[in-house]
Amino acid sequence: MEKPPRCWTGTWRSSVGGNAAISTGIHLFSAMFLLLMLAVIPCCEALYPSPEEGWQIYSSAQDADGKCICTVVAPAQNMCSRDPRSRQLRQLMEKVQNISQSMEVLDLRTYRDLQYMRNTETLMKVVDEKLKVASENHRGMNPRGFQELKDKVSQLLPLLPVLEQYKADTKMILRLREEVRNLSVVLMTIQEEMGAYDYEELRQRVLLLETRLHSCMQKLGCGKLTGVSNPITVRASGSRFGSWMTDTMIPSSDNRVWSMDGYFKGRRVLEYRTMNDFVKGQNFVQHLLPHPWAGTGHVVYNGSLYYNKYQSNIIIKYHFRSRSVLVQRSLSGAGYNNTFPYSWGGSSDIDLMADENGLWAVYTTIPNAGNIVISRLEPQSLEVLQTWDTGFPKRSAGESFMICGTLYVTNSHLAGAKIYFAYYTNTSTYEYTDIPFHNQYSHISMMDYNPRERVLYTWNNGHQVLYNVTLFQVIKTSGD
Repeated sequence: MEKPPRCWTGTWRSSVGGNAAISTGIHLFSAMFLLLMLAVIPCCEALYPSPEEGWQIYSSAQDADGKCICTVVAPAQNMCSRDPRSRQLRQLMEKVQNISQSMEVLDLRTYRDLQYMRNTETLMKVVDEKLKVASENHRGMNPRGFQELKDKVSQLLPLLPVLEQYKADTKMILRLREEVRNLSVVLMTIQEEMGAYDYEELRQRVLLLETRLHSCMQKLGCGKLTGVSNPITVRASGSRFGSWMTDTMIPSSDNRVWSMDGYFKGRRVLEYRTMNDFVKGQNFVQHLLPHPWAGTGHVVYNGSLYYNKYQSNIIIKYHFRSRSVLVQRSLSGAGYNNTFPYSWGGSSDIDLMADENGLWAVYTTIPNAGNIVISRLEPQSLEVLQTWDTGFPKRSAGESFMICGTLYVTNSHLAGAKIYFAYYTNTSTYEYTDIPFHNQYSHISMMDYNPRERVLYTWNNGHQVLYNVTLFQVIKTSGD
């Protein structure tokens, strides 16, 4: 795709979520090239073309940080294409910069010279008195008095270059004054040429563009998984099995990180203030759960930990702030205690997870013949809202995770694993996929998607690892 010409730029940055904070730095002429950074990477053709105005929005391939770049190209006839005025504005900016630098030099030099003048003021008064005495009675001066006067005058000689510099500075000030006068005239001319109509028109276009960018961001919120990045090892800690996570609720601004080492009978949850603290292993507090956990399929959603109670099919909701259990509920018919685990075992019968659509439980039952069952849960009561039978045997799965209402299943927890099965809850259909990923440490015991950060969290043989994901979404341009 041919790169659009660049003029002044404004950038929208979003954390992608319900509370996405959008900070807009829009200058008067910032309508030519705008970038929207999103944490999902769709690849699609031009979006929102407008024949009347010519605005176009493009999305590019994944950048170095694994984020989507949404590029907005303004129509050809805009402020940036008016070459004479663009050149004039650039020249004016250069003049202003030159004037600012010159004024800084003058200010520094004037301050330094003023200090010198103050220091020599007393000396000048002494010399003045001696000169008066000498002029009134020059015959009465002795050699000693004459030498003292000569010495005082010698001390004043360095003042001459300072005075010469003042003359040069005066000329510079006059030149600067003339430049400022010319600058004012040019600015007035450009203002008259632009007129109030051009400014208002541009402002309205920028507002319209901002609305379209918001719409673009919302539509790019979900998509189909097409790729997984290389692993990013965040830390090496704990035993071979475990789980770690951040809050998965999209509107959340919580930066805490939680770590749960081991897969059964554990009760200790470490809470780190930030990801940086987790990396360094510092600034953490400990939560002692009232009931031990089973497996590694825990999830934090809206400030609460959801986990499977040891040797039961009970799901517990533990609130971190109040350090109390808010609710617990049995997942009817769900196998537990290594009845229907993933291929790696580890009491992974019930796997809790969250995505853009809410809270989910992945498990199986005897009536379902050991095939994976997906249930969407109500976060407050843990009531099952809807259930799907995927038909895929759970013991053949290494791990699984939800993205945008789709369950993705890996074929192994060992090296060489890939994502090879997807079940779409919105259509109750499935397909076999072939999405490879690098299992760097050869034993994944936890793999969960965080919709707020658009990354996969994994616990891999005592290593805490992240993967960026690539999602594909075709966006309709009709009024949908």
